[in-house]
This record gives sequence, structure tokens and C-alpha cells, in this order.
Amino acid sequence: DVQLVESGGGLVQPGGSLRLSCAASGFAFSSYGLAWFRQGAGKEREGVAAITSGTFGGGVTSYADSVKGRFTISRDNAKNTVYLQMNSLKPEDTAMYYCAADSTGGRWYLRADIREADFDYWGQGTQVTVSS
Repeated sequence: DVQLVESGGGLVQPGGSLRLSCAASGFAFSSYGLAWFRQGAGKEREGVAAITSGTFGGGVTSYADSVKGRFTISRDNAKNTVYLQMNSLKPEDTAMYYCAADSTGGRWYLRADIREADFDYWGQGTQVTVSS
């Protein structure tokens, strides 16, 4: 069975950092594109960061404008894990964060936006709260 399990969320003060992890199993991780999405209270889910597989440029990354320069997505194919390093956190970053996997490997990599419809598998989410 395909599984994506997020961890690393929690409560952090504004300006602080967190690193989210998503451990994957049940599929050929290295050939999949990966992404992080988030959904705040009363808001739609939005794509935050994405990274391609080796098929599409070997780890090309994309970011939402709201997180550029603060968040970094990375992947470790040996550990079947994708990470989201979040720095300079703001209260508006408060949300449930989800990781997702795309079986095409990253057909979207030339687009500016990260869309839910491009991803096949989803985790259950980890909560991030930024508050003093």
C-alpha cells in the first residue's frame, strides 16, 4: 500500500524554524515528483513547494511566491523521504501541511503554480502553528 507519513509539525514562535519530513513507502519513490501543500483554517489548500524526479531535470524545485526565500524542499531518495525546511516563519504560515506524490515525476515543472490535480497520493498532514 502507498503511504505518505508527515512529521515535524508543532508550535513555533514567529521568526522561528521547523523542518517537516514525509516518509514514503509502497511506490517507486525516486521516480515520483513530490510536493508540500498547506491548508489554513477556512482557506483552500495551496501548493507550497515541489520537486521533480530525475526524469524532469533531476530535482527541479518550485515555490509559491509567499514562501520563496524562506522555505526549501529537498528529497533523499535513499531514505524515501521528502523534507520541507521552513525558516523565518510567520503567523500566516499556520496551517495543516500535507505531502503529495506525482507518478509522472514532474510534468508540471515548467509551470509557475503547484496544483493539487497533478498529484496522485497524499499524506494525512502535520499541523504547523506559528504564534507567540
